[in-house]
Amino acid sequence: MAGLFISFEGGDGAGKSTQVRALADWLSAHGYSVEITREPGGTDLGTQIRQMLLHGGSVTARAEALLYAADRAHHVATKIRPALARGSIVISDRYLDSSVAYQGAARALPKEQIRALSLWAVEDLLPDLTILLDLPVAQGAQRVGAVQDRLEAEGETFHQRVRAEFKQLADADPQRIKILDGQQSIAQISAQIHALVAPLLAGLPKAGENSSELPGQAE
Repeated sequence: MAGLFISFEGGDGAGKSTQVRALADWLSAHGYSVEITREPGGTDLGTQIRQMLLHGGSVTARAEALLYAADRAHHVATKIRPALARGSIVISDRYLDSSVAYQGAARALPKEQIRALSLWAVEDLLPDLTILLDLPVAQGAQRVGAVQDRLEAEGETFHQRVRAEFKQLADADPQRIKILDGQQSIAQISAQIHALVAPLLAGLPKAGENSSELPGQAE
């Protein structure tokens, strides 16, 4: 692939959406073509699936896992892979690690099967870099507030299992998944993200000719 694929993971309220937008703005300012997306909901089909999953009432655990995998298959085929082929940097708010944490660990479904299902759905496409924002569950719940979707409204035990699984995933794949402390300021987290992303930009095409050079990167 000509582009770069970055995913953000973490529990609810960890600050993923804020950092996705901040990273996209930083990269765009330096002339890179950036595509922001999310799971579920990164496509028209994904928006409908998101509504069913998060706001549509009860969904059984296995049905939930299959719906996320269906969204991911369509998302990758119609949006992520085409953008990468164009040389864009794709930044996704959640990807398959979320399914392993939420539908696998938290729903007590076989994690290996959940991962295998997602890998089959995306034809083995993994991000070049996954940024995991780690935050205590109680603090995440406080940030989310009183208005919650179906998964946010699950109990503390559910979200503790999600957090623990994300940490295990990072321990198992330290080359791809980098843990950052979500309790830091937005600026502190952004600076650490820039340091992780900058080395991956060598050779990537830029959208404009008058963009500024990233720190430590030669034109």
